[in-house]
Amino acid sequence: MCDLLKVSRSGYYDWMGRSPSERSRKHARILKKIKAIHKKFPMYGVDPIWAEVKESIPCSRGTVYRLMREHGIQSKRKSKWKATTNSKHNLPVAPNLLNQDFDVETPNTVWVSDITYNWTEEGWLYTAIIKDLCTKEIVGYAMDKRMTKKLVIKALLMALRKAKPGSDLIFHSDRGSQYCSKAFRALLEEHQIRQSMSRKGNPYDNAPAENFFSCLKCECTNFLHFRTRRDAKQTIFEYIEIYYNRQRRHAALRWISPLKYKHQLAAMAA
Repeated sequence: MCDLLKVSRSGYYDWMGRSPSERSRKHARILKKIKAIHKKFPMYGVDPIWAEVKESIPCSRGTVYRLMREHGIQSKRKSKWKATTNSKHNLPVAPNLLNQDFDVETPNTVWVSDITYNWTEEGWLYTAIIKDLCTKEIVGYAMDKRMTKKLVIKALLMALRKAKPGSDLIFHSDRGSQYCSKAFRALLEEHQIRQSMSRKGNPYDNAPAENFFSCLKCECTNFLHFRTRRDAKQTIFEYIEIYYNRQRRHAALRWISPLKYKHQLAAMAA
């Protein structure tokens, strides 16, 4: 072997017994960090994992990409959209004011909303959320065993108390009867909020709200079995308040969390 490689025997054995290089040790630390992040945030792809890693270990995106590829680390896919609300009714329908223009630069300018469901041994639990299109923060939410107008009204009241928006606000949702109800429309009008609705049968018109539910299910509820609605409520509450709003990184926010982005905007405006 030494004759073939044209090296001395002492040099060959020194090379075989040498300790790992600094580069190898660094890559081992990066890989360990990648695995820990992937376990905690299974939906994260290369970019959010890189953003997380480089906060403690300086490295390139290419290094993270290569290590993930070599070790078969991939993000979990989001679930497909399913209709939840009932749009087959004779209630008034608002026009589509967004037309899939989801680029918003100011908080409390556009809110989007939708309803989803999770199964428990006691039956279905319905969750309504309201998401700020600028910061991606979930500003309001409500959960109940029934999917009624009271569910979306409760979520809206929470958002109004929490965010305290001005009069220049658009509220967008699908055409579900809950959002078309007289009581809900009256609450919007009382707070001078303009109502916007998706076109019939077009889920892409409300994609940002659907995206949140895809994250919720893929990252959390799809892996769990809930004995009671109370258990499901607690889990969803923690996902929103502890993880999604405060920790989850978003590409549209330059890979920081909604609350961190909101605080950055507030600091720049001060």
